[in-house]
Amino acid sequence: MAWLSQANNTLITLADSSYPTLLKEIDDPPPLLFIRGNPALLSLPQIAIVGSRNPSKQGIETAAAFAYTLSLHGFVITSGLALGIDAASHQGALNANGYTIAVAGTGLDRVYPARHLDLASQIVNTGAMVSEFPPGTLAKANHFPRRNRIISGLSQGLLVVEAAKESGSLITARLALEQNREVFAIPGSIHNPLARGCNALIREGAKLVETTQDILEEFNQYNQEDINKPDISLQTTLDLEQQTLLNRVMFSPTSIDTLVKETGLSVEKISSMLLILELAGYVEANVGGCYTRLK
Repeated sequence: MAWLSQANNTLITLADSSYPTLLKEIDDPPPLLFIRGNPALLSLPQIAIVGSRNPSKQGIETAAAFAYTLSLHGFVITSGLALGIDAASHQGALNANGYTIAVAGTGLDRVYPARHLDLASQIVNTGAMVSEFPPGTLAKANHFPRRNRIISGLSQGLLVVEAAKESGSLITARLALEQNREVFAIPGSIHNPLARGCNALIREGAKLVETTQDILEEFNQYNQEDINKPDISLQTTLDLEQQTLLNRVMFSPTSIDTLVKETGLSVEKISSMLLILELAGYVEANVGGCYTRLK
């Protein structure tokens, strides 16, 4: 009652008319929803975005970009406030001046992880934080799988950006399938451990996603004018030698030895050029001295 007396805090029950219809349809809807922020958002069309807590730079950028564009198309972006893909998804929606919902695995009088205190504050200002756990509830390992069913249950569809073969994101995806939600996954290289979960989901029937249009067309929001046109300005700042090297770097980890063999250039020359490409955002350095192309 003390928590409810504070501004911006709400509690709705399963019997309330304002309880989200989609969430009510799942097998075990939470009887109580504690909310900080705007409770009306819970009934708006939502897309959930989840993924690795330790994603690649490319994964973070992809999650933020998808959240940004889906927000512009009117979807609320729902995720779990975790490190990595979750945080990037929330931030992408905020950058679009859109709405985002964070489903917590703790009571809403605390933020987990603590480093997301500022992000949580931004979310509450324009969106909402939600939890089935009462104020005072600490983070416990078994809370987060329970939290995941709410993330998928609130949403019309779930997008997995990067996920290892065994991860919480796959738990959320399988819950979404059980709840008859659309499941989308972004594919990746067979050599990337963070892509194996997404690739497995696609084998099991998730829709392979390369652009936001692949998601929008499932919800009849496909607009031919929205198709991303190729960026003709991309790479125009690179000289011919840099462009040639970039074309040899795969979208999966590529070793310097491979680049030496394919280009005939020295290790020193390639290393210098890769540094330039990395600073310009074209490639990303990986563990083990490999590089992955980003664009």
